[in-house]
Amino acid sequence: MAERGSDGAGADDTGDARTQQDRDAERRRRRAMFLRELNEAKELRDRVQPRRARAARARQQMRMRTFRW
Repeated sequence: MAERGSDGAGADDTGDARTQQDRDAERRRRRAMFLRELNEAKELRDRVQPRRARAARARQQMRMRTFRW
């Protein structure tokens, strides 16, 4: 009986691993799409509000200048 249970669990583990890989791949696809859309939205905002974008770039540069590696 113990052998049958371990064989069944082994088969389920490979199926679970495959579904886990599918879930991970889907999550990565959704994350990549989200990041693409986020960058697109940032670029659009920079084009629409150039003064605010210029100020944001200046703040980011100041942050990078004061950041210690």
